[in-house]
Amino acid sequence: MGMFNNRLRLWAIVSQALGFMVIFWLETYLGRGQAGAWQLGVLLLMLAAALLIAVLKRYQQRKAMRLAEQRSALLREEAADD
Repeated sequence: MGMFNNRLRLWAIVSQALGFMVIFWLETYLGRGQAGAWQLGVLLLMLAAALLIAVLKRYQQRKAMRLAEQRSALLREEAADD
């Protein structure tokens, strides 16, 4: 499975890259003295996005585990019936 086949991984990469680009842009166009607060805001948004993506990934993993357990229970029931 390639790195870009997983949508959550792609969103993580894009959000972090975009955040860093905005931070550099703020530093360039606003200057060091003016950009600090805005850069902190962008960094906090980047952290929030990373946390949201981690929660969504964990949700997907648990859902996949639950489905696998249901499938194996169904297979065990079918094997017991035979």
